[in-house]
Amino acid sequence: MDFYDRRYRFKLFLLAAALLISAISIYYTSQIVSTLADRERKLIDLNAKAYKAISELEDGADQSFLLTEIIAANNSIPVILTDENGNYQSDRNLNFPKNLSEKEFKARIEEELELMKEEYEPIPIEVFDVKQFIYYRNSKLITQLRYYPLVQLGVIAVFGFISYLAFSNSRRAEQNRVWVGLAKETAHQLGTPLSSLMAWVEYLKSDERFSDEGIAEELEKDVKRLEMITDRFSNIGSQPILKYEDVRPTLEGILDYLRKRISTKVTFTLEAPEVMYAVFNKPLFEWVLENVIKNGVDAMNGNGSITINAFPSIKGMAVIDIIDTGKGIKKEQFKKVFEPGFTTKKRGWGLGLTLVKRIVNDYHKGKIFVRHSEIGKGTTFRILLPMNKKDATA
Repeated sequence: MDFYDRRYRFKLFLLAAALLISAISIYYTSQIVSTLADRERKLIDLNAKAYKAISELEDGADQSFLLTEIIAANNSIPVILTDENGNYQSDRNLNFPKNLSEKEFKARIEEELELMKEEYEPIPIEVFDVKQFIYYRNSKLITQLRYYPLVQLGVIAVFGFISYLAFSNSRRAEQNRVWVGLAKETAHQLGTPLSSLMAWVEYLKSDERFSDEGIAEELEKDVKRLEMITDRFSNIGSQPILKYEDVRPTLEGILDYLRKRISTKVTFTLEAPEVMYAVFNKPLFEWVLENVIKNGVDAMNGNGSITINAFPSIKGMAVIDIIDTGKGIKKEQFKKVFEPGFTTKKRGWGLGLTLVKRIVNDYHKGKIFVRHSEIGKGTTFRILLPMNKKDATA
């Protein structure tokens, strides 16, 4: 469900759900109140009958009906009557299955007695000079009352959690739309100056004064690079086409491009098989490599080494380790570096690695993470790409 497009409907749904939960809670509470009221009425009637009977009885009169009335009035509280030695006499409101054997019945009685002893002390009584004990525990109604607030709080908590997730997704979707719109507008705005630059490159190539200096060729490379960047931005938000191809030429190409545009104090090394196929989108994967490498160069303050170590794993993934000799990352920041807005630079929006993670995880169904880092010695970013040809869409 697209919560952004349907956020108003979802708010109405949440309101309706809240009203429904409230209605159910009110109905349930009213039922409990009604039951309690009925129970109290019966107890009052019982007391009235008892006082009346006692006042009317003569000495030696049969008082057994009082016990009958008292027992009959209790239709909810589990009770067991025992003799003075704790032997079972009778019970009420235990609700045992009717098909229990005598042995099973005795076992259940013993279990109930243990539960009752844990809750309340037994009440001693004497009937016709015979001492007995009444064991009891809370009725189902009291149990419901005891746990009902916890259940209600749990329902409210789940409801609130779902609401939070829904609105968080809605807010995230809205932010994504803003960034996608900004990226596409940036690509559109770059189109006009790029056309002009291409014309100037053609002019320089035709001018004999610059034919031997290689200026036009280098400018043409940069213009093509800008065209590729424009294409990347214009395709943000769209599903990219993945191809099954050799990774090494892409790795070599990005290093060749960056060598001439990064400090000469940075050395680049590539360690990879001559051929290693994977499923990826070349322009987007170059963007990933460029972002991670430039972050490494910034961490080294333009002085150090970048090593790319690529190899196939036994789990069917192409592994690309990008190793720098920079200042390193604290362990608690391994995941935070991919969060929007996280940056250690004085200038920057902290979006580079966020985009990198989205490209690798969402578009390529791969993984990127900080494999290892040591303060003052450097960091290793690991990228995993699928090597299964069936994953390619073209």
